[in-house]
Amino acid sequence: MKVFLSTLLVASLLMGSDVQAQDSSPLEMVQRVPLPKVEGRIDHFTVDVKGRRLFIAALGNNTVEMVDLRADERTQSIGGLREPQGVSFVAESNKLFVANAKSGACDVFDGSALKRIKSINLSDDADNIRYDAAAGRIYVGYGDGALGILDAASGERIADIKLKGHPESFQLEKSGSRIFVNIPTAKEIAVVDREKRAVVSAWPTGNLTANYPMALDETHHRLFVGFRRPARLLVFDTDSGRVVATVESPGDADDIFYDSSRRRVYVVGGEGSIGVFQQKDADHYEPMRKVATAPGARTGLFVPELNRLYVAVPHRGNQRAEVRVYEARP
Repeated sequence: MKVFLSTLLVASLLMGSDVQAQDSSPLEMVQRVPLPKVEGRIDHFTVDVKGRRLFIAALGNNTVEMVDLRADERTQSIGGLREPQGVSFVAESNKLFVANAKSGACDVFDGSALKRIKSINLSDDADNIRYDAAAGRIYVGYGDGALGILDAASGERIADIKLKGHPESFQLEKSGSRIFVNIPTAKEIAVVDREKRAVVSAWPTGNLTANYPMALDETHHRLFVGFRRPARLLVFDTDSGRVVATVESPGDADDIFYDSSRRRVYVVGGEGSIGVFQQKDADHYEPMRKVATAPGARTGLFVPELNRLYVAVPHRGNQRAEVRVYEARP
């Protein structure tokens, strides 16, 4: 009888530990939105917060998929694209900008009808897009090394900023004029002055390579950079360019987000997990639970206004293409 009670007590404690572990998860999956007939690699996201619409660059499908966030379903697919990678919805002008890798063009769509109204030819491999709301400008990374600058209202091309190699993720300061740019082929992070339209500094990445995703914490002057070889998250001091922290992170990462309200960093890794790191202070980061996703799920979007992290899952075998929706928890 005593043995039975002891066994029961141990089982109860183990179950309690599991429940507690589940309850303490920093991200809880609350929805799965199917993307029927979407094949191949899925790249980056953008959001229309007011209209509750999520736009997803389905690169391998040559489409941009639109998800209605009120109904939690895919409601429209924009075709006729050529490997869309970067997307940016500009609420002020009600326009959707789409960067195409294969054609090298940045297509501009009317935000209501979702009809193409303009196409700006940049070069091959048009990639990430960022919007400078204060200046009303769109920045597009493309080619062997450049950032193209477009007028967000008219779509007209303004200028280019030359770089040492193809730019991957890049982040714009809101309180200053700098742009931080990952350039894996040059093994560096370029620091661009967008008023001078020139590179003013470069931070070498040393023995770590394949620096693709990036996020910025302006309040604490910290830049988060994800590396794939080996899988690491590095934290840079944006005042000095010095590395202040290095932690192991999920492999094959392609997106990083900083949750300023919780002081957390989310690393979306294609190995099949989201790494969550708690910012104890500007120089110290504590790994929290890894949140399981699916193989190839390496891109997404964190939307602070909705308290949601959206993650793209590609179709692979019996694994269906979908968007998994995670709620950030206290």
